[in-house]
Amino acid sequence: MWVDSIVDTIGNTPLVKLNSVAANVPCTVLAKVEYFNPGGSVKDRIGLAMIEAAEKSGELKPGGTIVEGTSGNTGAGIALAAIQRGYKCIFVTTDKQSPEKADVLRAMGAKVLVCPTNVAPEDPRSYYSVSRRLAEETPGAVYLNQYDNPANAQAHYESTGPELWEQTEGKITHYIASAGTGGTISGTGKYLKEQDSNVKVIGVDTFGSVYHKYFFTREFDESEIYPYLTEGAGEDILAENMDFDIVDDYVRSTDRENMLMTRRLAREEGLFVGQSCGLAVSGALKWLETHRDTLKEDDVVVILLPDTGFRYLSKTYNDTWMRSHGFLEDDTEILTGDVAASREGAVISVSSADTLQMAIDRMVQNSVSQLPVIDEDEVVGSLTESVVLNRLIDEPGAKEHAVADNMGAPFPVVDPTVPISGLSTLLREAPGAVLVGDKQDGYRIITKSDLIEALASKAT
Repeated sequence: MWVDSIVDTIGNTPLVKLNSVAANVPCTVLAKVEYFNPGGSVKDRIGLAMIEAAEKSGELKPGGTIVEGTSGNTGAGIALAAIQRGYKCIFVTTDKQSPEKADVLRAMGAKVLVCPTNVAPEDPRSYYSVSRRLAEETPGAVYLNQYDNPANAQAHYESTGPELWEQTEGKITHYIASAGTGGTISGTGKYLKEQDSNVKVIGVDTFGSVYHKYFFTREFDESEIYPYLTEGAGEDILAENMDFDIVDDYVRSTDRENMLMTRRLAREEGLFVGQSCGLAVSGALKWLETHRDTLKEDDVVVILLPDTGFRYLSKTYNDTWMRSHGFLEDDTEILTGDVAASREGAVISVSSADTLQMAIDRMVQNSVSQLPVIDEDEVVGSLTESVVLNRLIDEPGAKEHAVADNMGAPFPVVDPTVPISGLSTLLREAPGAVLVGDKQDGYRIITKSDLIEALASKAT
């Protein structure tokens, strides 16, 4: 028995019971193990589907070129189908992704461009912008755009959802998955809810992504966005494939929790999976513990595990990398909340309506070099002594102008549970400070000097 090409082996991945990591959960917990796909991830499903949709619409013609922005897995899925159909591929990724992912794409004949992670989506250097530009500039090219391409979610509606329903004999009660483009959770969740409206769909997000807060508030809060290390999940945009109406609840997990759970899955379950798999399971177990009183013995929970661990050998499965970020279990990681709690009193701030002179006076009186600008508990901007100094040199009379006319971008706002290792990129960038907390509980500020002091204290 054989198949005509490698793409014919996509799908029908196994369900595997989680025995060790879910030992305390009072119901059956299963993992949908997507690394059994030929390209090593769930994205094989959408790679083929998006190419077929582009062929059907006439956008992709014989001998054409496919351009796509990818964290790596979607690129591999596209490359598989492109090889079989004779298309060239140009993939754009970010410097956050593991080198193994780019190596896989190049090995499959694709051209790979690497863009900076820590830029806004609309920045011309971002991998979103570069992907669009390359598609426009390359003759015969099509930009598949997995974020907004309806073939993404449709692929999971037609394959992943039916597989789960058949494999559990219609007994599935909870479906839990992380989300990036949103296609996997939305397409699968839609199918399952059409079979049984009582099926709960739970999303898992990572700190630094906008999805968790948007689910609960329908507010796109840019202050939620900051660099994180977990690859292949979370977003700094709202992808059109992400259907929040399909999701019943959302939970978050930290980089450290994600990495440690990824290793546990390999060590305790024999599942050699990637970072977003650790995220999905870590978040799922949090949610199940919180809701254990509502769980029944005959409930069937399915957690989708997106990819293989072979793409993270230089990161999650490398002790040096793990130790450098404070992720090893024998390391005691300091949380941003711990550092912030050492700061006495509430954060010193100004409003956008205050004058620059008032801000200067506040800096001098409190011996601080930077101030957040806060209006009605919302962080709207920032002021630093360098900005103030340059402004006064250029225009001495500017001290009577409103802060709103002189402030810079807001300091990033991070959750107290985020490890300080997650602040390295944020504090490396000007103005070099972050706020910890939220508008309900108030903010505290962490500067580079605060971080140095915390690390020095830990060393001693």
